[in-house]
Amino acid sequence: MVRILVTGGAGFIGSHIVDMLVEQGYRVLVVDNLSTGKLDNLNPGVEFINLDICSIELIKVVADFQPNAVIHQAAQVSVPVSIEQPADDARINVMGTVNILEACRLVEVKKIIYASSAAVYGEPEYLPVDEKHPIKPMCGYGLSKHTGERYLKLFHDLYGLKFSVLRYANVYGPRQDALGEGGVVSKFVERLQQGFPPVIYGNGQQTRDFVYVKDVASANIAALFSGDNQVLNVSTNEPTSVNKLVNLLKDIAGFSGEAEYMQPRAGDIVHSYLSNKKIKEQLNWRPRWTLELGLKETYKKR
Repeated sequence: MVRILVTGGAGFIGSHIVDMLVEQGYRVLVVDNLSTGKLDNLNPGVEFINLDICSIELIKVVADFQPNAVIHQAAQVSVPVSIEQPADDARINVMGTVNILEACRLVEVKKIIYASSAAVYGEPEYLPVDEKHPIKPMCGYGLSKHTGERYLKLFHDLYGLKFSVLRYANVYGPRQDALGEGGVVSKFVERLQQGFPPVIYGNGQQTRDFVYVKDVASANIAALFSGDNQVLNVSTNEPTSVNKLVNLLKDIAGFSGEAEYMQPRAGDIVHSYLSNKKIKEQLNWRPRWTLELGLKETYKKR
């Protein structure tokens, strides 16, 4: 049986990846310190170790499990936290990743799949943003994620460890809290379910690329056997305005009121969406969930 170790497997995206792996018959070990992950998210069919990815004990855990591959989802994902606490962001996202890579090297793991982010690109110079776009992160989170990417490349060049870097667009879906980059969907759903109007910063015409979490999970599993040593955007290749997003959610919720508009936040990117041409070619992957269906599932299962 193929053994996969998933870091952050009790978290939002990680738990969906774990569910899909279990459904497909993989043996799965989840390593998560539950700082943001939840035991309720854990699939009952997996092994679980409560451990920080920066821990020296990680090497023994990997050695005992002998995974064929590692899917590395554990991270500090809050942009504001990365700005307010840059050292902690770097400890988790850089040193934690290096610790995992070192464990993979010593145990001779064949491949690692790494969760990166559109935040590495910063303000788009052109649209859609492809993988050749300049790297100009605007926050510690984007910088720490890109630093992890560079370490993957280094470990491949020095030690032969295969990798795939997946740069996520704005991921949304069930089990999401409001911390991450795509947390705006979770915030809107929470407000609507409480009977309050969604709060929009700016005029709502700003656009993002919203990709459903189950599509992201399938991309991670596809990368286990394809896309070696590649950097790939995981996205819909479609811009969606915040106004459109809110109107779809209002229809799903049966909410007849109007959204509340606030002053735009300093530093917010106005328009962004990612090209998915390369991942279609490399992984034979494409998003299966429309925004409407994904939002309905998210609203129903929150």
